Amino acid sequence: ELIEAELGKYQLLREMISGWLASSASYSEKDWQRLILKVVLLLLPKYVAVLENVQIIDAYSAPGQKKKRFIDVCLIDAGGNLDVVEVKKPFDDALLSKSLYRGNSIPSKELSGAIMQAEKYLFHLSKWGVDGEAELTKRHAKQLPPAMQIRITNPKALLLLGRDMRHSGAPAFSEQQKFDLEVIKRKYANMMDILTYDDLLRRLDNIIASLSQRRAALA
Repeated sequence: ELIEAELGKYQLLREMISGWLASSASYSEKDWQRLILKVVLLLLPKYVAVLENVQIIDAYSAPGQKKKRFIDVCLIDAGGNLDVVEVKKPFDDALLSKSLYRGNSIPSKELSGAIMQAEKYLFHLSKWGVDGEAELTKRHAKQLPPAMQIRITNPKALLLLGRDMRHSGAPAFSEQQKFDLEVIKRKYANMMDILTYDDLLRRLDNIIASLSQRRAALA
């Protein structure tokens, strides 16, 4: 019964996201953030809380001054650890530049910008340290499970942007481009997980296939 319930949940999530992608042009970036936030705790069950518009301190951009920065979305896992989420629109050409560098595909301006933005957030969070943990816990206590303390322990980022499949179902990239994109993803794997919307659908497909096999084995 538990497997059946989980299977139904992930099938519904996949149908919802596929439906959103089918009419993606009608949604703004803020719309996409709202849509993903509705389901992110179901998609990523290790997390237990979503924090929006998270204010952090930047003490490095201007020496001697402290600036306020705002992260659109942070997730808190069951241990209280904080991670950063960046949700962008599913543009078809948001990942790789159309020009090559010595025969290699390189990140697009949008992907490079999202990576840099996430890296800065992670940097400022790590430098904020214990004071930041106390401040964020106090500020977002109502959104956390009772008695939970936020921890800034080697935070990571999740970037969700772009597509690697066309609306027709055809691949958006050649085999060489796919390889180069994977190299780019793995370069940053120690600090962030870079996902396309099609990566997300494939992950859901694999979860659904695994649950279906387990259900059949118990039948």
